[in-house]
Amino acid sequence: MNHHQRKILHAIFAHPVNANLEMKDIATVLNGLGAETEIRTKNRVAVNFGGKETVLHLANHTLTRSEVTEVRKFLEACGVTAAAFPV
Repeated sequence: MNHHQRKILHAIFAHPVNANLEMKDIATVLNGLGAETEIRTKNRVAVNFGGKETVLHLANHTLTRSEVTEVRKFLEACGVTAAAFPV
């Protein structure tokens, strides 16, 4: 993972929840971690990582706090922590 991806990863895990993240940045972080992504219909993308799968909405705007929390919970379920990737 490069510096920009680690910075976004830390923003995902920040408290309070950051609502200023874009889906394209989240996608680059997931790809940097080694997740497999597959475009589905109706602006959805399936993410397979660590034996787990989730479907995210491809937003053309910044993500809401609930969407960032959903990504955070998925990464935590896959065993990813921000501490493992220092900025």
